Amino acid sequence: MGEAMSDREGSINYDGDKGQLVLTAGDAASTKPLFFEYLELTKPRLSLLSVITAIVGYLAALPARDSSVLISLIAGTSLAAGGAAALNMWMERESDALMVRTRDRPVPSGTISSESALALGLVLCAGGDILLLIGVNGLAAFLALATQATYLLAYTPSKKATSWCTEIGAIPGALPPLIGWAGAGAGISALGWVLFAILLFWQIPHFMAIAWTHREDYRRAGFPMATVIDGSGRTASLKAFVCTITLVLCSLLPTVLGFTTAAYAVVAGIAGTWFLVRSIRFLDPATRDSEARQLFFASIAYLPILLAALVIDRILLV
Repeated sequence: MGEAMSDREGSINYDGDKGQLVLTAGDAASTKPLFFEYLELTKPRLSLLSVITAIVGYLAALPARDSSVLISLIAGTSLAAGGAAALNMWMERESDALMVRTRDRPVPSGTISSESALALGLVLCAGGDILLLIGVNGLAAFLALATQATYLLAYTPSKKATSWCTEIGAIPGALPPLIGWAGAGAGISALGWVLFAILLFWQIPHFMAIAWTHREDYRRAGFPMATVIDGSGRTASLKAFVCTITLVLCSLLPTVLGFTTAAYAVVAGIAGTWFLVRSIRFLDPATRDSEARQLFFASIAYLPILLAALVIDRILLV
């Protein structure tokens, strides 16, 4: 049996018997300029998060002021993250075509060829790593390469293999702060690893909220997410709750270890309590659909509040 999905360029037909996707051209052409299609290929919002957290790691390390290193760090991380995103889209083009939320992406929609996506991804990844190596240092370049490798070779294939893919994907998502910390030129201290832990545990409630909201899409694409394996949502909500508690505890470690003042701990405590309340409400099956959205928005607000408080405290108060 074949299942057809219409999109802006035509239709994508999935032949279940042959396990193949067939793209047919449509009459309507995309009205979006091609530049923005290529920009979308780099997942700019996700890549921006990597760049911002790398800058946070750099500033939190209290480096000597060197604008050239900071510029190289920002540019190199941007290229490396964008390239990894493009390669991820290339690798998941067939799965993306099966999901409502992703079928209009440049590759499955037919706006950009898979060959172009592959070439762009490889060039951006290599360019970002080389720029970090030359303009920052070897450790930063190595961590960027490790981020790409775990994202593309561990996380991406795991999405088809195990419900633990979210936890696996949290590892490359937590590495950018270490890239920034390494860019400061003093190795990686305990605070750098605390930043890694904060990003690691923050991602679980953030993505569990997404996975619950889009669980039917993931089921259609054959992704064994926790919300697909356990359709009740109990597993996903428990994971979100436990990891939020762990996140809040990790967020207090900078003050406990003497890296920040009590002012940061107050902000971290208030923000963490609010985030924890949202994760507790996500546990209730009666309101889980609406609370998933609330938990998602809370996660989006929580992270910049926490990281901004940490950087400001480190720069102005320590």
